[in-house]
Amino acid sequence: MDIFQKVSLKDYSTMRLGGIAQYLVKINSKDELEDAVKWAKSEKLNMLMIGRGSNIIWRDEGYDGLVIVNNIEGFEAVSEDQEYLYITVGAGEDWDFVVKRTVDLGYSGLESLSLIPGSAGSTPVQNVGAYGSEISECLVSVEAYDLSKNKFVVIKNEECNFAYRSSRFKTEDKHRFLITAINLKLSKKRAEPPFYSSVQKYIEENKIDKITPRVIREAVISIRSAKLPDPNIVPNSGSFFTNPIINASSFKKLIKQEPTISYWEIDKSNYKLSAAWLIENAGYKAVNDPDTGISTWPTQPLVFVNTSAKSTEDLLKFKRKVVKDVNSKYGVKLTQEPELLP
Repeated sequence: MDIFQKVSLKDYSTMRLGGIAQYLVKINSKDELEDAVKWAKSEKLNMLMIGRGSNIIWRDEGYDGLVIVNNIEGFEAVSEDQEYLYITVGAGEDWDFVVKRTVDLGYSGLESLSLIPGSAGSTPVQNVGAYGSEISECLVSVEAYDLSKNKFVVIKNEECNFAYRSSRFKTEDKHRFLITAINLKLSKKRAEPPFYSSVQKYIEENKIDKITPRVIREAVISIRSAKLPDPNIVPNSGSFFTNPIINASSFKKLIKQEPTISYWEIDKSNYKLSAAWLIENAGYKAVNDPDTGISTWPTQPLVFVNTSAKSTEDLLKFKRKVVKDVNSKYGVKLTQEPELLP
């Protein structure tokens, strides 16, 4: 196990910004993780674990502790019954590769989460979701090292406190659990309509009458590829804000002010607004800000792109402009989705 010193964190975030980590180690097994934890504790260092850096942003100050890069692999079918196949996936596996393998096997459940960048272990943290699906719908349990108890534990789905783009791993137990694997259930039944609107449109335009997991995956890949930049090529962290949720009273006032606003009714008391619509209509469609070096992606204003930013502060400065202007115009406060570390 090689522990590196004074490592640039720009290489460990798809936004390509951030300071220096005092120490960094890459682990490939649970044993190596345990060794890394013991070493950090013996040196009295703080520690945190990351995957592929697709949903994190490092502060310019860097990290005065040990960064653990999770490279634990694994994809194993462990059991099945009449309805489901149960699999265990290493937390360091590339997420889209995991989705592809499940689709190739002919099982349903993950296909709508295709082409989401990042590692498998990061998906429960913010309850990753897209096109009408969330990882919490397929997740059985999480395997992790509990830093408070100094042992490996298994956390069941109902203990994860899943919510919209959130979980206990992102809130009350942030950085307590170092996730090593996730256990998933895959359905033997095919997904049935109604599908997410853009997916349904793809199906109709391509005159597809037999819906399989592969069809849904191909639809999602086509939609995402046309709309979103590849973080391996264009520095970005995906959606920079979550879609805000407001109560019925606030929604009634807003819809009167903006009849064309994009929204989804959650229930009679709550409505989810399109953050992309709010940002675009606040004047940030295809904006290139020379002051900060940050741009909004031409086909998706919800995605901030690092075109020439020199620091994380540049990114946060641009973020504050957008948040202020959206709040001023619509009375809605946007919440950042990528985690700002440490």
